[in-house]
Amino acid sequence: MAIKGRSPTVNESRHMDNVSQLGCIVCRNRGFSFIPAEIHHTQGKTKLDSHFKVLPLCYEHHRGGKGEEPISRHPWKRRFEKEYGTEKELLELVQGLLDG
Repeated sequence: MAIKGRSPTVNESRHMDNVSQLGCIVCRNRGFSFIPAEIHHTQGKTKLDSHFKVLPLCYEHHRGGKGEEPISRHPWKRRFEKEYGTEKELLELVQGLLDG
């Protein structure tokens, strides 16, 4: 089964690489050392600027956790946001780190 979405441009790919290099934003906020991150698209992958609205999340916080700590974004969005902050808040933190 193919994942819907459009291929990222060079600039979008560069941005996503820079975001992933930050490590998991949730683990970082919790005081853990660098934890490798996957890219989570907060707006899906089909919208025009969707590849710029991404979060760096470790496997457990992205899609491998549970409904309890670590709470994964998929499929527990409400629990995830209640515990760690909204995707919008996390995107702002990520942008602040990139602007540095």
